[in-house]
Amino acid sequence: MSMKERRPRPLDAASLWDYALKALGARAHSTGELTEKLRRRAARAGDVEEVVARLKQSGYLDDKRYAESYAASRLAGEKFGRTRVIRDLRQHRVAPALAEKTVGKVYRDVDEVALIEEWIRRKYRTADREGLFADRNDLAAAYRRLVRAGFRGGQIINALKRFAKNPDLLDGFEPPEEESEE
Repeated sequence: MSMKERRPRPLDAASLWDYALKALGARAHSTGELTEKLRRRAARAGDVEEVVARLKQSGYLDDKRYAESYAASRLAGEKFGRTRVIRDLRQHRVAPALAEKTVGKVYRDVDEVALIEEWIRRKYRTADREGLFADRNDLAAAYRRLVRAGFRGGQIINALKRFAKNPDLLDGFEPPEEESEE
């Protein structure tokens, strides 16, 4: 006997409010994320906008506060670069202008080259320091990893020069194709 895929029942306005509070209690959400989540469960589309407006008015939903908290935690935890945090915020449906402004504010006094160096030390902590980035392929792989971590090209090259076994390899270094942001 096969089991049917069970669809959750549509929620009325009061149940949608409770569902939203429960979701926000589990973890912070951006307005866009929560709106999408509520749309999937709402019996009436109009209820979603009312619940979101009420959450904002009550102070439970604030994209600026969400973006600041998210950016600060990404800097303190994984120590990602600016572009990665902006990209992640946009994936969490934070407005692009707000994401860029907030990340700029959080990263204002951050020395990104020092952040890159710290990231390299952490990610390559078990690697032999003498053989670290010994050839062009190693440098290209490290460069791609650092781009994915959200760092910018010129700063990556400066940091890699400090760690490369043969820094002269970076003089004519052509960065590998960078991944697009979307």
